[in-house]
Amino acid sequence: MTALQPPLTAAVPGRFGSYPAEDVTWLLTDLSGVALERGTEDREEAIQSGTHYSEMLPVEYQPDDAYLALFTTALEQSAGRLADAVARVGELVWDAAAAAGHRPVLVSLARAGTPIGVLLRRWYRASRGVDVPHYTISIIRGRGIDEVAMAHVLARHPAGALRFVDGWTGKGAIQRQLTEAVAGWVAAHPEDAALDDRLAVLADPGVCTELYGTRDDFLIPSACLNSTVSGLVSRTVLREDLIGPGMFHGAKYYAELAGSDVSELFVDTVAAAFPTRPPADDVPAARRRPTWAGWAAVERIAADHGVADVNLVKPGVGETTRVLLRRVPWQVLVRPDRAADLRHVVALAQARGVPLVEVPGLPYSCVGLIRPVTR
Repeated sequence: MTALQPPLTAAVPGRFGSYPAEDVTWLLTDLSGVALERGTEDREEAIQSGTHYSEMLPVEYQPDDAYLALFTTALEQSAGRLADAVARVGELVWDAAAAAGHRPVLVSLARAGTPIGVLLRRWYRASRGVDVPHYTISIIRGRGIDEVAMAHVLARHPAGALRFVDGWTGKGAIQRQLTEAVAGWVAAHPEDAALDDRLAVLADPGVCTELYGTRDDFLIPSACLNSTVSGLVSRTVLREDLIGPGMFHGAKYYAELAGSDVSELFVDTVAAAFPTRPPADDVPAARRRPTWAGWAAVERIAADHGVADVNLVKPGVGETTRVLLRRVPWQVLVRPDRAADLRHVVALAQARGVPLVEVPGLPYSCVGLIRPVTR
């Protein structure tokens, strides 16, 4: 067997990613020296031919000045709305942990969840003067959660304190993956039966969790970019020749992109707009219950457009942006009355020559359809 590097212990704060060390502990294996990127067309063909997306990385998108201006404008315009959503979901997370007799221990899902975990940590500091632990770990659709990282956190904190955090929901695939992972973990570790599988997100347009700041499908500007708004860290990687037993899932740290890093700008701008007091929870419990309406909508959209694989239908502003940044888009469905949240989507689609199709009454602001690979 090929020798693997020794199993890693805790990520060393400040040694990975560009956030201040106190904001997040990355539980990831550093693969910065490994060539993992593949071109968009090549990577898409590999994915649709059976190679798992976690075995390779997309080439990091480098936006031009016009696109960066869109990001900056969107951040300035949405900071208050984002701050309110952070505060709302933050209070729900705090109350859920308190009901179990704990302060929350944030476990964000790398990498889209990481900026949100940082923001939640800053909200607790601003609203309560409390610093809570924040770890970020990997979860991969079809492969599960990083159990080495889970064991690391649970060796240091009670199961009832853990609160899983992500940026937004699309159709709910990661919530389903998390539920499956937590059930499997508890079955093997009954002493951790207090683990809560509910995902806490800023936006839940998929209607698949109770813990959300809003269910509006609006632009969260951290979705506009890749590593440069997520601590200069790549998507997570899981490949047998790189990640052996006892090792965390992997990721790359793009230190060479430091000059373009807006990770701190994003969290600082939103945190500066935090409300002066926690917002009242004015959503009735019955309306918080997940209906999985998003998943049903995606199945309808897939059928209407002759797409056999629902994984090729990416609903919502965040997921559509990801399609345009790192997949091979076929077309983008847009809801005409949501144009204000879609300027960056329009810019990306036009730059790549992707048709924009207006669909009045679309259940999301937009939906990205990935082009099926002809075999």
